[in-house]
Amino acid sequence: MSEHRRKPPQPQGGGRAAARRGQSAPSGRRAAPRGTTGSLSETYGAGGDDTIYEGRAAARRAAQRSTGTGSSRRRAAEPAGRGPGRGRGRPAPPGKKRFIDYPRAGKYGAMRWVPSWRQVTAIFIGFFGCLVAAAGIGYALVAVPNPAQAATAQNNVYYWSDGTQMVATGGEVNRQIIAYEKIPKAMRYAVMSAENKTFETDSGVDPMGIARAVVNMAKGGQTQGGSTITQQYVKNAMLDDQSQTLSRKVKELFISVKVGASVEKEDIMRGYLNTAYFGRGAYGLQAAARTYFGQDAEKLNPSQCAFLAGILKGATYYDPAGATSIDPAATPEANTKRATERWEWILNEMVKDKRLSPGTRAKYKNFPKIERPRSNAQLGGQIGYLVDTAKGYILNNTDITQKQLEQGGYEIHTTFDKNKVKELEAAVKKVRKEHIKPKLRPETDTHVQFGGASVNPKSGAIEAIYGGEDATKHFTNNADVTGAQVGSTFKPFVLAAAMTWGKRNPDLDPDQAQDERTIVSPKSLYSGKNNLKIEDYDGTVWTNEEGKEWLQANDGDESYGSAPKYQIDLREAMRVSANSAFVQLGMDVGLDRVKEAAIEAGLKKDSLTGTSFPSFSIGISDPSAIRMAGSYATFAASGKQNDPFSVSKVEYEGLTKFDHEDIAAPKEAFTADVADNVTDVLKTVVDKGTGTSAQLAGREVAGKTGTTDGNKSAWFVGYTPQLSTAISMYRMDDDESNKNRTFLEMYGTGGQETIHGASFPAEIWHDYMEDALKNVPPKAFPEPQPIGVIVNDDPDPTPTPSAEETPEESPEPSPSPSESEPAVPSPTPSDKPCKNPFDPTCQDTGGTDTGGTETGGTDGGVTPTPTAPEDDTRGNQNGGLFGGPAG
Repeated sequence: MSEHRRKPPQPQGGGRAAARRGQSAPSGRRAAPRGTTGSLSETYGAGGDDTIYEGRAAARRAAQRSTGTGSSRRRAAEPAGRGPGRGRGRPAPPGKKRFIDYPRAGKYGAMRWVPSWRQVTAIFIGFFGCLVAAAGIGYALVAVPNPAQAATAQNNVYYWSDGTQMVATGGEVNRQIIAYEKIPKAMRYAVMSAENKTFETDSGVDPMGIARAVVNMAKGGQTQGGSTITQQYVKNAMLDDQSQTLSRKVKELFISVKVGASVEKEDIMRGYLNTAYFGRGAYGLQAAARTYFGQDAEKLNPSQCAFLAGILKGATYYDPAGATSIDPAATPEANTKRATERWEWILNEMVKDKRLSPGTRAKYKNFPKIERPRSNAQLGGQIGYLVDTAKGYILNNTDITQKQLEQGGYEIHTTFDKNKVKELEAAVKKVRKEHIKPKLRPETDTHVQFGGASVNPKSGAIEAIYGGEDATKHFTNNADVTGAQVGSTFKPFVLAAAMTWGKRNPDLDPDQAQDERTIVSPKSLYSGKNNLKIEDYDGTVWTNEEGKEWLQANDGDESYGSAPKYQIDLREAMRVSANSAFVQLGMDVGLDRVKEAAIEAGLKKDSLTGTSFPSFSIGISDPSAIRMAGSYATFAASGKQNDPFSVSKVEYEGLTKFDHEDIAAPKEAFTADVADNVTDVLKTVVDKGTGTSAQLAGREVAGKTGTTDGNKSAWFVGYTPQLSTAISMYRMDDDESNKNRTFLEMYGTGGQETIHGASFPAEIWHDYMEDALKNVPPKAFPEPQPIGVIVNDDPDPTPTPSAEETPEESPEPSPSPSESEPAVPSPTPSDKPCKNPFDPTCQDTGGTDTGGTETGGTDGGVTPTPTAPEDDTRGNQNGGLFGGPAG
């Protein structure tokens, strides 16, 4: 066959490639000259009619560039007018359009994903329509609250540690619905001036307030209450849902809008004041008027109305009676100050808002007289203190709010042992009956108070407390913070610090001295001299704020040890409670380390005061009885510290809301060697020292007595391996309305010349512990291992009777001051080991310092404590079980 075969005729349009390049051109349109097309064929230098085939992909791209329509690629690749089933010259129909053109056809890159303005508009209209529909449905579904059905509450049921019911309380709502006409105009105006100035004209909803609440919840912060009176009324009435969630806030919004649109302002104000919580279990204005002023609501004057409007901000912090069980900062004094300031502000705002005339305002210069709180009869005796303690623990250690707790429905399982609570109360009553006789000795036996607490060393569970004679009559829980100083019961923390960190080296500079220390043994020697000149660790004499040398006195101005150095070991110093030895030991170790040891043991930071003065080491701080029992329990547990707790579990509608086991994690406060040596020294106090009256038959006991400045408080804190108990005694006027309450001296109280830790507190401790442990097998303390070195050990020290060498019959552990030392007459009994703990010549050496005096105190305590510098504040006495703002 010839190689010169004739070529078949070429298709019109220049072949396939040409067809692809020009197929979308309109019929009859002339193609542009080759030189103007930018065709790749020119690159190859080929002219004439020959066409370079560029491949299908290139053809498709060329077709897309030339079309600019939304037709499909397949159809774009076909010659114009040559599609399947079509006659020559008929145009191809456009591609099928999508209902939603997204991603957008005909756009490339990022522009394909940018919605058109039509799409944006449609989305906005659709979203807004959905919101309107949802709002309409929500508006239709919610109901306007009924004041008669609001302010109801369920009981909270409290259980003893054995699972039996202690008390069901909280549901007995004190309220009475009253008509609008019986609400004083001054009350309505006071609430408006304090809470919602535009109440009479606003729509009932504050959008900005709701937005703030939503944003705050989104950030994980606390929820905020309603900003208007209408919203607050709705919030009070929504008792079926106490959750703090966004859905609840939305529901509140719908109800508030409906209430604002459909309910008269008078009915809203009436509903709010009939459902609001005023504290002390009082729901509604009528109940509040009877609770705080003993009269009906319609008889309230503008001053009383201003007070009640102010307490709506929160009864915990504005009830003058205080609420230290919920927050130690809510003391009667602090609450009275806050309530007075708010009362005065509301009255002035009423004048500013022209709702009270200046002349009427001028009549009310003094804060109104408030009735003392009265409790439910079910909360009499110790039950009220137990419930308050449990409530305080829940509010400070769980997510349950005070409002939720007030509405009730919770099952609260406490750690309180029913029998131990009864036995502790019985021990206190026995001492009161036998010794405290206010009718016989009104000058000395009135206002006597006792407090007590028992803590399990293994777990930290509070098994018993004694808060006072009756929770419905005495409203301060004496087991919690009272302000009573602990005296010499603080000394074990000084010893623990000395055996943990050691004394500083006086031959080194301060920085090195902090690092290079000598661990102190209980056999270390210190001076027991009365009026001892106290030195810093480097030998410089300590002076008070007046520049006078600090001379530390012992109780009864007694010196211990032999002249001239009067050296005794620390065991002996603890046994006789020599102040001078422990004050100097604290200076050698460093008061910062003593403070750290006390906190590690379990005391709250804000209960420690005077931490920059030598007297800090001998107990000018005022922890609670609960915290003292808990800190001594750390020694009983060989250094393992458990925070005291009073609630083991909280349940609500069958669900567990809190379980202490989820957070229980004891920490090592001290090594076992340190804790067991402290215990061994404290055993000597009970075996042969100031605490002999606390001895228990067949049991090992460790403990310490304490007496304070002016004989104003006395303590005994002691423990066995299974139970740690603290007992306090003091005198204080029980009238919470007295803003200037002070501790009173106890000279002559109970027929005793002076009260000390070894007297009534130790007797109560003994009687209670005998009963509390009667079914518990005796257990021995761990044998202590030798620790530290004997500091201040002279080559040939003057022999001093040790605790082991001192016969129990010995009436005095050491001679009196020698003639070379001027003897100071002692108007108070000496601190000698007691065969009869109620012998007035026998007391412990608790107390504090001489404050830099020349002769020292005469009562075993101190003259007034030196003024602390600005950086050493008290912390508002917030040293209770649950701590304060800084703790």
